[in-house]
Amino acid sequence: MSATWLWVLYAGLVGLCVGSFLNVLIYRVPRGLPWAVSRSRCPSCGQPIAAWDNIPLLSYLILLGRCRTCRERISVRYPLVEALTAALFVACLLRFGLSLASVAAAVFCLLSVALAFIDAEHYLLPDLLTLPGVLLGLAASSWVPWTEFSWRPALLGAVLGGGLLWAIYGAWLLLRKEEGMGLGDAKMLAMQGAFLGWKNMLLTLLVAAVLGSVVGVVVMRSRSEGWKTRLPFGTFLAAAGVFALFFGPSIVAWYSGFLSRPSP
Repeated sequence: MSATWLWVLYAGLVGLCVGSFLNVLIYRVPRGLPWAVSRSRCPSCGQPIAAWDNIPLLSYLILLGRCRTCRERISVRYPLVEALTAALFVACLLRFGLSLASVAAAVFCLLSVALAFIDAEHYLLPDLLTLPGVLLGLAASSWVPWTEFSWRPALLGAVLGGGLLWAIYGAWLLLRKEEGMGLGDAKMLAMQGAFLGWKNMLLTLLVAAVLGSVVGVVVMRSRSEGWKTRLPFGTFLAAAGVFALFFGPSIVAWYSGFLSRPSP
């Protein structure tokens, strides 16, 4: 069933609200703060934020990006996360229609957004998001087309994804006596494999590696740390995973058809 504009509007509004909640997770989870019960507060002055100042996107625009109480600037991350989540929810609806697949895709996108922004700031991929994400991906695998409505590609994707980066982590630690990446990256790729299946997981890893290499060269040359510069690989995995969600099945189908063509 194709999405009507009313459903598109609904998906966008839900995405804005979910994005507002993701901002809570992005700020509190890495800092070890309770995220499920306490009211939102200004990071600068600590004053509770009134409900009318906590309307997704709209409040930021009305307040011109400043706290009503102390007038300190509010990070642009807040409206960015809300707008991005809303856009992804709408994209899921337009791509997969009114279906359980669209719900699964939206869940994958919201996890990706939260992990991307947390890793970009803290170089951290919390187990609170990645490990339940693995279970959610496996649970959804039987009713999404990109895993061929089967749990087998999802389970193989989780095991292979986590195993690949765990092996790279172990080999680097053994050879260089230092960590080349965190185990959070392995858990995140396992989550992506559970949601996307093993074929799209491999595409995710390839795209993330290319993105990381391009951005890494630019960043490393501009900083004094040089080749020791840390990069949030989870952020690249998140972007690549969303790309694979929307375009992976078509790319995999094209590649499979290319390989199966008879030789001249």
